[in-house]
Amino acid sequence: MLEQLFLQDSTWQHRDGAFYRCSLRDVTNEIPATFHHEILARMREITGLPLVERFMVTAQRMQPGHVIGIHSDRPLLGYEIARLVLQLNKSWQAEHGGVLELFASPESEAVFKVNPEYNKAFGFLLHAASYHGVTEVTQPRQTVVFNFWHVANTPELEAHIRALFANLHFSELPAALDPIAAAAEASLPEEVTYRAGTAAIALHRWGYDVATIVSGYQYSAGLDDGEPHDSETYAAVRLADWVAYLYRDSFDLARWEILRSELEGMERFTRLLPTWQLCLPEWG
Repeated sequence: MLEQLFLQDSTWQHRDGAFYRCSLRDVTNEIPATFHHEILARMREITGLPLVERFMVTAQRMQPGHVIGIHSDRPLLGYEIARLVLQLNKSWQAEHGGVLELFASPESEAVFKVNPEYNKAFGFLLHAASYHGVTEVTQPRQTVVFNFWHVANTPELEAHIRALFANLHFSELPAALDPIAAAAEASLPEEVTYRAGTAAIALHRWGYDVATIVSGYQYSAGLDDGEPHDSETYAAVRLADWVAYLYRDSFDLARWEILRSELEGMERFTRLLPTWQLCLPEWG
């Protein structure tokens, strides 16, 4: 069934850049639902992650001379977190190339290699350091890629957070934050203060007072004053920090686990509820 996906000559998207040369086709609707559910269940078992029912499957075809450079595909807001790469290359030989290589960094040598042998599948998680690439091929290479989403980084969450930060202007923040932000900007990296300002925007748009907005900025910038907060302020500040990180950076599984442990068992406050449910959904 999967081999039939490569017989069509239409609807292929051709990538011919210096870094990424291959042809792709979205074949999601051509995969039987029962087949997908079985693969999804197996990937949940292997990874131990709460992967949602959403899925996308891509057929990838490489022709002689095609190559895919080293990259990480870190899971940005709403992106998939895991992939399963299935090879469909009969009579593959070493000189045919097309080896999937994993790297510790863009400058390092490959630390793991997966030959594109027929009916071999390789699954891996995507994160900021999940560097991988494919060596140049001398023979056609056929691959089917199954993509999986984490329950806390769905396209629905992406839409929610983009709406939260639509038309973002730091000028809408209270003036009381100005001296604190100015001092932070004089000593901290721009990416840190920019994210802290974004967290403050979240708190402002959720309707919190100046003191909470300032606390949120300080927490995200690593300048937390250590003063005790009531439970709602505690939750709001951490949730604001998380959505700002998602918006400005990517989905970090370790950071998400920390957030989940920090807010576990707490009351879900009304004004935070829509964001809370998407960032920390109940999972059976």
